[in-house]
Amino acid sequence: MITKEDVEHIGWLARIEISEQETTEYMEKLNSVLAYFGQLDELPTEDVPPTYHVAEVFNVFREDVVKESLPQEEVLANTEHKQDGAFKSPKIV
Repeated sequence: MITKEDVEHIGWLARIEISEQETTEYMEKLNSVLAYFGQLDELPTEDVPPTYHVAEVFNVFREDVVKESLPQEEVLANTEHKQDGAFKSPKIV
């Protein structure tokens, strides 16, 4: 069970100011959520396999295929800011 002190402590940890009325409201809402979880704990789940993801998604990445990269001249063709075969950028430091 969550107390008013717990809600005040959570507010302190989150660096948010919670009024007395909000503390009471949050306490009631959080206890309601915990009561719901208590109902879920009563369900028979012995035969339910563990689930790690709600969607049946497996490896969605494509195979890594090595390809030829663009020629350096083609990469630098559309810029005026090039020097010694590389992009030239403004000095930062």
